[in-house]
This record gives sequence, C-alpha cells and structure tokens, in this order.
Amino acid sequence: MYYGARAYLFRLAERMRKNPTEAEKILWNNLKKFRKEGFVFRRQHPVDFFIADFYCHSIKLIIEVDGDVHLQEERAEYDDSRSGELERFGIKIIRYKNDDVIYNIDSVISHIKLNINLLASPSLLGEGDKRG
Repeated sequence: MYYGARAYLFRLAERMRKNPTEAEKILWNNLKKFRKEGFVFRRQHPVDFFIADFYCHSIKLIIEVDGDVHLQEERAEYDDSRSGELERFGIKIIRYKNDDVIYNIDSVISHIKLNINLLASPSLLGEGDKRG
C-alpha cells in the first residue's frame, strides 16, 4: 500500500494532513462518502517517494488537487514524471485544479465516480483479483 515509502514521508504526510488547502478540505469531505460503498480514501498518503493527496488502495487510484503552481512548465514536467513513476505500480492518477474542486465539486465527484466504477468493474479486474 505504501510501495516502500520512507519513514520521513510518513512524518511529512502527517504534518500535511493538519494543514489542508481549501480545495483539499472540500474534496476530502466528499471522498469520505465513498466509504459506505467500500472505497476508503486516505489523505496525504505516502507512495514510494511521493505523497499522494488522496489514495484508494482497493482500486489503486490517486487523486491530486493542483494549485496554480502546477501550471508552470517546470512543475508540469515534474508532475508528468511523478505520474509515470506511480503508474508503474498500476496506479491510476487523476488531477483536478483547485478552482474545479472549489467551484464545480459536483462535476468533480461525478468524474471520480466514473473512474471508481471503471476501476472497480469486474470485467477490468484480472482472474482472482478482488476489491478490498
């Protein structure tokens, strides 16, 4: 579930959970509702050398919430590289801009539901794979 994350990332993630952005707070309050459907998301979850904003291990889904800094070319290149590293674990990454989460949360949640349904679909799981 942590893919070899180092101890210092757990300490950093704990600090980050205590200081979420407005968009992260909004999204977290909505992601918690998926628990009753069996999809548990974790906030600021260490994965390998990175910390994912939100991670659901049962379907290997990372959700990232990006501020304006992610629009800068250098940061966008880093994000692409980071996504590639995480995808090698079979993890799907979806990204949303802060403003989309803050001002269009219903649309964001609909898109997340679509991704959850696709990832959890038995036809997409291999033989013997089970959710959970």
